[in-house]
Amino acid sequence: MAANTYLTGIKPTGEFHLGNYVGAIKPALAAAREYDTYYFVADYHALNTVKDAAELRHSIRSGAATWLACGLDPERTVVYQQSKVPETFELTTILSALTPKGLMNRAHAYKAARDRNTAAGNSDLDAGINMGLYNYPILMAADILVMEGTHVPVGRDQSQHIEYTADIAGYFNHRFGEGYSFPVPKGVIDEGDGSILPGTDGRKMSKSYDNHIPLFLPENKLKKAIRRIPTDSTPVEDPKDADGSVPFQLLAHFADADKVADVRRRLEAGGMGWGELKNELFEAVNAELGPKRERYDQLMDDPSEIDAILEAGSARARERARATIDRVRAAVGVA
Repeated sequence: MAANTYLTGIKPTGEFHLGNYVGAIKPALAAAREYDTYYFVADYHALNTVKDAAELRHSIRSGAATWLACGLDPERTVVYQQSKVPETFELTTILSALTPKGLMNRAHAYKAARDRNTAAGNSDLDAGINMGLYNYPILMAADILVMEGTHVPVGRDQSQHIEYTADIAGYFNHRFGEGYSFPVPKGVIDEGDGSILPGTDGRKMSKSYDNHIPLFLPENKLKKAIRRIPTDSTPVEDPKDADGSVPFQLLAHFADADKVADVRRRLEAGGMGWGELKNELFEAVNAELGPKRERYDQLMDDPSEIDAILEAGSARARERARATIDRVRAAVGVA
C-alpha cells in the first residue's frame, strides 16, 4: 500500500461551473504536489441520472477534458475511467455482503428522495428511486477502497460520504482483518471558503439552484453572465459593502491580493459602481480561464488524446485495483 493516496471522483453529469473549479478542481490539482493521486471519471455513478448513451459518452470526455485543460498532468496523476476498472464492481459485491441495510436507509441522498415523495403526497415513498441511488454509498466506498485511498476530498456538507466509507471498511476489517485490512480513509475538508463559492443569487453555486456560471463559457457569454449577477441600487458615489457583494466574493477567488484590496478600498470609500466591479471580475475570470477554455476546446474537437489518456490511466489503475482485489479475495476465502 502506498502511503497518503489522494483519490477523487468526477461524476460526468453536465458542465462544470466556477464553483467546481474553485472548490474541487484547484485543490485537487494542488494535492498532486503532495500526494500519490488517483482521479477517476465516475461514469457508473452517472448512470443513475443519465439515460442517454450519446450524452454519457460526451460527458465522460468533457469531464476528463476539463481536468486536463485545468492543468492535470496524467504523468503525475493517474486519471482513469471507473467503468474500465471491473475490480471496483467485484469489490462492491463483496462489501454489499457486509453492509447493513439500515446504514443505507440513513444515507442522505436516499432520505432526500423519500422526503420529496412525502412532500409530493406520494404514498409510495420509494417511487422513482432506483437501486443505483440506494447502493450509491457502497459503490463509492469500493471506488475508494479498491485503490487503498487514504485521503478523499469532501465538501463540508458531504462528510457522510467519507464516514460511510470508513464504516464499511471497518465492517470488513473487523470480519477479515487477520487476512487483509483496508486503510481507513480520511476526509480532506476545505477549511477555507472555496467549497462554498457563491452563485449568482448568493447561495452556494450549484446547477440544482440554477445559479451557476459555466466554467468554459465563450468570452462574450461569460461577460453577459457576470453582468447579470444581481446587485443593489446603491449609487456609484456611495460606500458599498464589499463582503456582502456576490461579484466581490467571486473576485476574491480570481484576482490577486493587491487587486482585491484595491477594489475593496474603492468600493468601501465610494466612487466605484457595481458595473465597474463586474468589469473587474470579468477581466480576472477571463484572464485565468481563457487559456484553459482554449485547451478544452482543442481536446473536445479531437477527443483521441482524451481517449488515449483514459485508456492508459485505466490500465495503471487496474494494476493497483487488481492487487487489492487479490488480497481481498484471499482474505474472504474465494481465492
